[in-house]
Amino acid sequence: MQTFHQLWLPGKILYGFGSFKEAGRRAAALGRKALIVSDGVMDRLGRVAELERMLAAESVACTKYAEVNTEPTDRHVREALDICREEKCDVIVALGGGSPIDTAKAVAVMMTNSGFIGDYIQRPFENAPLPLVAIPTTAGTGSEVTRVTVITDTVTEVKMMIARPELVPAVAIVDPELTLSCPPHVTAATGIDALCHAMEAYISRRAHPVTDMFARKAIELLAGYLRRVYRDGSDREAREKVALGAMLAGAAFSNASVTLVHGMSRPIGALFHVPHGVSNAMLLPAVFEFTKEAALPRFAEIAAIFRPELKDASDAEKADALIRELKSLCHELNIPNLAGWGIDRSEFYARIPKMCNDALASGSPGNNPRVPTAEEIGELYRICYDYNFQA
Repeated sequence: MQTFHQLWLPGKILYGFGSFKEAGRRAAALGRKALIVSDGVMDRLGRVAELERMLAAESVACTKYAEVNTEPTDRHVREALDICREEKCDVIVALGGGSPIDTAKAVAVMMTNSGFIGDYIQRPFENAPLPLVAIPTTAGTGSEVTRVTVITDTVTEVKMMIARPELVPAVAIVDPELTLSCPPHVTAATGIDALCHAMEAYISRRAHPVTDMFARKAIELLAGYLRRVYRDGSDREAREKVALGAMLAGAAFSNASVTLVHGMSRPIGALFHVPHGVSNAMLLPAVFEFTKEAALPRFAEIAAIFRPELKDASDAEKADALIRELKSLCHELNIPNLAGWGIDRSEFYARIPKMCNDALASGSPGNNPRVPTAEEIGELYRICYDYNFQA
């Protein structure tokens, strides 16, 4: 039985306001021609052009793929990979939310490995990837520090979660300045995603002391500042704290894994195209209610971070308070339930068997303190369809 733990993190992490200005220099240390992977928003805001100028100042040639405007699919990977190969790029710079970063990770490894990205769900990569500089523009996925990429297979309609050490970026640059342009609904969705990462890592069966440290600090920061930054996106202190919380949450779950919320969330995203953070939030209170009895001490500790005044309450009382707190948070951040998102009930119910199978196949539910059956997952999907966050 393994009695030791491993920790995967980027070789360099630059954090804080102004760190984006280091992008050119850091990329130049890794290669001479860069593929920029980004999205239309960053392109229109001029951030891609700014990055191009920084690369040029360091004599790094570059080309770009700025088409990752939805959650990443195998099509995005294929298109970006074709450009990377044609242009003979030797370093990749990802600029955007989790979608461009996850796409860039897949391109980096597929530049040096054969086949289809989905081939590597169950087997290791044979060769080291191109070096990757990951620069998040949202505070949510933590992908800049993780060994995970999630790519949708457009044929099977499955979100493929691939977790390999080769997917850890060489450099992460986390500049809260880049998140100031996030509109409230993106701030809410990505922030809830980060909170799920932290809390799921903390209750995961694979948690260990270092991931606990990251997770607890991430929960503290997100609990303290997510509502504040949602109300005022120009609040620089709140942006900084939430960006740090998201990065720490990424480090936590990358090394301890996520659990049932994420396992159930991915099929909703793949089949109904609900943004990842939103689908997590839709599931969070109900799934934690299902789970709490199996991990009362951990739930109580999370509750005490949100509500320090509960220090003298019993673990059961604290766990109940946590569920109420999460419902209130989702309500305040204007998270809809699945019905409110506009998903047809009959269509949703018809896809429940596939969603249950896909959720279990991902492996994430097996890390949950209470490991569910397919039938229990199906019932949770039904509960979440018209879940009342105000009840």
